[in-house]
Amino acid sequence: MLDSIEGVGERAGAVAIRRLLVIHNPVAGGRRARRLRAVVERLESVHGVAVSVRSTGGRGDAEAFARAVAPGSVDAVVAAGGDGTINEVINGLAVHAAAGTPVPLGVVAMGTANVLAGELGLPSDAEGMARVLAGGRTVAIHSALANGRVFSLMAGAGLDARVVERVNPRLKRLIGKGAYVAETLVQLAVRPGHRYRVTLDDTTVEEVAAVIVAKGHFYGGRFVCAPDARLTEPELHVCLFPRAGRWNALRYVWGVTAGRLARFPDYRVVTARRVVIEGPAGDAVQGDGDVVARLPVEIALAGWTLPVLVGPALLG
Repeated sequence: MLDSIEGVGERAGAVAIRRLLVIHNPVAGGRRARRLRAVVERLESVHGVAVSVRSTGGRGDAEAFARAVAPGSVDAVVAAGGDGTINEVINGLAVHAAAGTPVPLGVVAMGTANVLAGELGLPSDAEGMARVLAGGRTVAIHSALANGRVFSLMAGAGLDARVVERVNPRLKRLIGKGAYVAETLVQLAVRPGHRYRVTLDDTTVEEVAAVIVAKGHFYGGRFVCAPDARLTEPELHVCLFPRAGRWNALRYVWGVTAGRLARFPDYRVVTARRVVIEGPAGDAVQGDGDVVARLPVEIALAGWTLPVLVGPALLG
């Protein structure tokens, strides 16, 4: 069992699942589309759940579809796509959560990294996914805001944000995570780095080469930057990369991918409830794998929780 939601206690709950709206990003085709069809078939034929599917046609559709849901019209909204699609759905559902009428979120992971699915320990097989969605067991997660835009996993400025902004979507579809590796090398060659000013809770100021504000402990798949961060906790874990330059950027990238980042004496993770990041005006801020803001950015807890469907074993 993953420990990413251990100790959820009073944050766990349950809802009766009879009607689901699935918001689907059709860009994830082929094998992934077949997986979604298998999940829907099992929900309907095995679990007796009525399922409606809406496919997105472009950026913003998933958010609009989720925002348009009338609370009570469905038992949960399921995001079927990558972390970017899930982020859009969460931003749509945020309207209902902030109003005190939250609509539970379900996830069918179909992306490149699937970080949220990893944080929640969700199964990857069709029957397992259908069981989780039909089971109706939830945990409440604390999201955060970057200049008013919701993210649930992480937000960052620096190398990772530049890579997210410029990665080739077609190459990403063809080779997955390899596209991020290629773009990282390009960014290291053309722009070795800038300095960023990070203010924590209006009191502590840090000068860094890059910063990641984490809500969960996984990053870019199953890599770990903030080992103590948990979605169910109302706290931001701020990962500080202080040293600039190509060599240090490569060293940090290697530390993340090799699982040795925690051993670097210059790398630190601190906690906060509000973070302000300043740097080159207009620089990208990535959140959950998409550009969600531009510098300067203020990051803070959202102030509400969102129920997310998880398997019973994870509530342990």
